[in-house]
Amino acid sequence: MLKKGDFARLRQSSRRIGSRYFSAEYRSNEDTVARLGQAVSRRVSKLAVQRNRLKRLVRESFRRQRLQLPGLDILVIPRTAAVSLPGPELLADLELLWSKLPRPQR
Repeated sequence: MLKKGDFARLRQSSRRIGSRYFSAEYRSNEDTVARLGQAVSRRVSKLAVQRNRLKRLVRESFRRQRLQLPGLDILVIPRTAAVSLPGPELLADLELLWSKLPRPQR
C-alpha cells in the first residue's frame, strides 16, 4: 500500500491482531492479493538504521508468506521491544502474526 487513501480506509475500518513484537491492522480488499503497509515511527527507535532494519525484516517475511495470505490490506506496526532482538526471532514472531490472519472460507 502506498497511497494515503489506502491507509485512511484501512485505519477507518480495520480489525486488529498482535504478537509479542508486532501489531497489525487488516481489512479485506477488492483484490485477491495481500498488500502490505508499514508504520514505524520514531517512537519505536530514534535511529533510522534500526527502523529501516525492522521494515526490511517485515518486507522479507511478507514476501515469503504473500502467496498463502488472503486478499487483505495489512498494516504492520512494530513494538519498541522489537528493536533489540535478532532477526531470526523477529521473523519467527512475524510468522505467528501471519498465522493469526483470517483465512478465506472454502
